[in-house]
Amino acid sequence: MASDAASLGETALVQKKLRLLMELRRAGISDTRVLGAIEKTPREKFVPPAFEDQAYENLALPIGQGQTVSQPYVVALMTEKLELDERHNALEIGTGSGYQTAVLARLCRRVFSVERHRGLLADAERRFGELRLRNIVCRLGDGTKGWPEQAPYDRVIITAAAPEVPPTLIGGLAQGGILVAPVGDDHRDQQLLRIRRHEQGFSTEDLGLVRFVPLVAGLPRRAGGQSSTKT
Repeated sequence: MASDAASLGETALVQKKLRLLMELRRAGISDTRVLGAIEKTPREKFVPPAFEDQAYENLALPIGQGQTVSQPYVVALMTEKLELDERHNALEIGTGSGYQTAVLARLCRRVFSVERHRGLLADAERRFGELRLRNIVCRLGDGTKGWPEQAPYDRVIITAAAPEVPPTLIGGLAQGGILVAPVGDDHRDQQLLRIRRHEQGFSTEDLGLVRFVPLVAGLPRRAGGQSSTKT
């Protein structure tokens, strides 16, 4: 009986995933590699158990620490606009549950991901291990500072919003590099931007309105008033 129930649950998830992929296509996501990466990434593994039945709804879901996993359409859009290929290394600011990271990892050479919440990072790294995603390297740290040892960056994705993109991240872009990030002071008024670096400077493209949690500099303070240290 238990195995039958589990099988029915898995079938339901597959059906929900197929409906989501159709919804993403209707919404304008046309890159078959991006759609394939989303199809291969089990979003139910990246949300709390209480939300597993909503994993393939086109919704942002809470993951703890005041953070969310972005809605699948936004994950697909940001990924598509990065124009990734197997040669690229990608810098991700904000590992979160690891869902966006896992999608990126299926499309590029290596993902370097920075997260400021120790608990979220530990959970994400466990999921990467379970899914055998070996081309992800994570760091606990202040994402606004980037990952200087890995600069210049082929691609940068920022999964939290700030009034402006940190200059260290724009300045760290390689020639021909692309950065995708939400920018804005308010939850209700953020623009998703794509910034390209050219020989003569930078160009910026507005990709539309989005809602993200704020990008926060530094690390959370631990009990007793002490800040976490980078590992």
